[in-house]
Amino acid sequence: MTGILAEGEIIQFVDIKDRRYSVTLEAGKEFHSHAGLIRHDDVIGKPEGRYLKSTRGGSYLVIRPTLAELILKMPRGAQVIYPKDLGPILMMADIYPGARVFESGVGSGALSMTMLRAGAHITGYELREDFAQRAQKNVAEILGEAALERYDIQLRSAYDGIDETGFDRVVLDLPEPWQVIPHAAKALRTGGVFVAYTPSVMQVSKVRESLKHNGFGMAETTEFLQRGWHVEGQAVRPDHRMVGHTGFLTSARLLEPVANAKAPLDAAPTLDTASSEEE
Repeated sequence: MTGILAEGEIIQFVDIKDRRYSVTLEAGKEFHSHAGLIRHDDVIGKPEGRYLKSTRGGSYLVIRPTLAELILKMPRGAQVIYPKDLGPILMMADIYPGARVFESGVGSGALSMTMLRAGAHITGYELREDFAQRAQKNVAEILGEAALERYDIQLRSAYDGIDETGFDRVVLDLPEPWQVIPHAAKALRTGGVFVAYTPSVMQVSKVRESLKHNGFGMAETTEFLQRGWHVEGQAVRPDHRMVGHTGFLTSARLLEPVANAKAPLDAAPTLDTASSEEE
């Protein structure tokens, strides 16, 4: 991606009141608003970040939308994971170019797109065909057709097992991820990272218990909250509204069996109470 806008790209026209209009650039087409029109041909081949005048004198900033903006506005059937959680998932799962990722609960493809854009190769299990088709369509429209070469969706349930092995990462957005953890332990390579997104803390409890009994260690659970700030001259204060609870993120690493290790990873030192009392 360069600074020059090309035909077929999704761009935004932003007016002076910060109203945003998403448009797919097509040669010969026009963007119409109450302030007149702008020809797509005047945008194609030009750099983003500049202002254009409409035929009635309206001023519009021409800019590419961010992935976060596209995800919030894209067609969807299932509820998407919010951008405030997508970024932390990338970090907690440690997604990198070339990583082999197993994903289940594909939904509308928001999480898939985030990981694909980071360079991952994804195998996804999705029960609903309409969700799978929508996810693939969203990926193609937002990331381009080439991204589909790294995106394999299969219509099946992860609760029944995972056929493939040697994954670097397993990322789940399912109602009962603890049912998949025994399968994930076989599908992941040793040292691989597991991440589950769960709305309820009771789900977290079951996930952590299952991780403990299926060879995972270094488990952590985190909740991310997002609060914006109003900044206008010397008037600086937190926004009245914030994006609060959406879900919990639980991560863990698949470890070699404790029998093969010198000591359990998280083994606490024993305290010799008898000798302590004598001292």
